[in-house]
Amino acid sequence: MRMSDLIMKKRDGGVLTDEEIRWMIDGYTKGDIPDYQMSAMCMAIFFAGMDMDETYALTMAMLDSGERIDLSGIQGVKADKHSTGGVGDKTSLLLCPMVAACGVKMAKLSGRGLGHTGGTIDKLESFAGFSVEMTDEQFIRQVNQVGFAIAGQTADICPADKKLYALRDVTGTVASLPLIVSSILCKKLAVGADVIVLDVKCGSGAFMQTEEAAMGLANALVEVGRRAGKKVVAVVTDMDEPLGATVGNAIEVHEALATLRGEYRGELMELCLALGTQILRESGVAADDETARAMLEKAVESGAALERFAAFVKAQGGDSAAVYDKSLLPLAPVRKDVLADRAGYVKHIQAEDVGLVSMHLGGGRAAKGDDIDPGVGVALYKKVGDAVAAGERLGTVFARTEQAADQAAGMLLDCYEIVPEKVERAPYVKGVVK
Repeated sequence: MRMSDLIMKKRDGGVLTDEEIRWMIDGYTKGDIPDYQMSAMCMAIFFAGMDMDETYALTMAMLDSGERIDLSGIQGVKADKHSTGGVGDKTSLLLCPMVAACGVKMAKLSGRGLGHTGGTIDKLESFAGFSVEMTDEQFIRQVNQVGFAIAGQTADICPADKKLYALRDVTGTVASLPLIVSSILCKKLAVGADVIVLDVKCGSGAFMQTEEAAMGLANALVEVGRRAGKKVVAVVTDMDEPLGATVGNAIEVHEALATLRGEYRGELMELCLALGTQILRESGVAADDETARAMLEKAVESGAALERFAAFVKAQGGDSAAVYDKSLLPLAPVRKDVLADRAGYVKHIQAEDVGLVSMHLGGGRAAKGDDIDPGVGVALYKKVGDAVAAGERLGTVFARTEQAADQAAGMLLDCYEIVPEKVERAPYVKGVVK
């Protein structure tokens, strides 16, 4: 078998066999197939595509390139959640304790942020002493005791994906449906959860810009995941503006905790209820969506979800007192309000640009090795559809210096589009694929 033959076969619209795909991924992982040939294959796939049989074979080959986590030691149903990424996405901080309080175990691996997207781990490290480094035994024990754990991804899981994603990132081949599906699912399957719920974003701040494209990705993810023997559901949600009212790290933790205390009822809680409903129903804990939603709301109203979150922070070495005392979480000292320059209604907030504001303040990474400042970020007081008076606060910038605050405030103002006519806000949840 020769890689050049496979490249030409795919270039000309041919269908690769399971054996050919497995040989290719195995050879690339071991270093026998060079980057330039795999780059050519990625471009061939980008243009010619892959059918579902090929996409499934690619996913399984990438899964088998590394180790799997054995979760058989975890009692009961095990669930996992994945988001295709977005600005202000702190969903896991709420969803995991809410679901755990309802009796379903959440075993989750998360990564750090790169660029304008924030990573769950970066947010959690706002708690002094918090660590995501744990052995498999520690991970399983914590899930059994607390109900959930969030650990860092390891190099032993799906090394083929790590190599392939880095290559796609520099060859203009990230936006390929079969390559996206295989990249997401190989890592989710490696963790070994029984139920996988996927949050597929669409809009200007998401990878899939249109609802149609997001639905296509959702359908492909569900079909491949179910072929692999898992219960998989995808929820397509809006990312045409930042999720929730904050973008940063510690400031997003503030919002997550306030939401768990029942102080906010915006789209962040709506998203957690939508995702959590699917998890409880697929896990068999709730017979229908209405029952599942009521269980999740009770977990918040009773304080059980917040208590689970505090136990989780303590179990992973963090200062759990900060869960109840927000002054113990770091926030940058220089704060500058951003005022509306006209009256009207918010038509659009450019999500990606808001993420870049946080990144330039130090809340994101331009390169993998960059340090994160947990205390910087932005708060948003006006969202799409809200009425605004001239001179009214749109948001606040949290920065380390006056100069950085002034620059970020100007950038944040430019993210807002305000129009004279009243704006109707589109539904947040676009659809559910089962």
